Amino acid sequence: QVQLVESGGGLVQPGGSLRLSCAASRRIFNIYAMGWGRQAPGKQRELVAVITGSGITNYADSVKGRFTISRDNAKNTVYLEMNSLKPEDTAVYYCNAAPTIVTMTPGSSWGQGTQVTVSS
Repeated sequence: QVQLVESGGGLVQPGGSLRLSCAASRRIFNIYAMGWGRQAPGKQRELVAVITGSGITNYADSVKGRFTISRDNAKNTVYLEMNSLKPEDTAVYYCNAAPTIVTMTPGSSWGQGTQVTVSS
């Protein structure tokens, strides 16, 4: 079982930026794709960004052009840079291991989540 620990959430004004980090418990990055998902109150959890071990990325339309996923395999860490944040980006953000890149179907392992609130 993969252990995933997210950090970096918080309160930010509309138009602002945040950077989330996800640290994995063991060396999975040479094998697994990684992803970030989010869940807003009353909504289903959805993947918004995924990255393969070689750095190929895919994004949900709702965040394309504003969010950037990246990874540091030496540090077992995946990042989500979020810019031009909107109130509708408010959600708990979760790290996900082994998602399917093309269909953006999540894998079975999730972190505990970090809250992102976009509000003035």
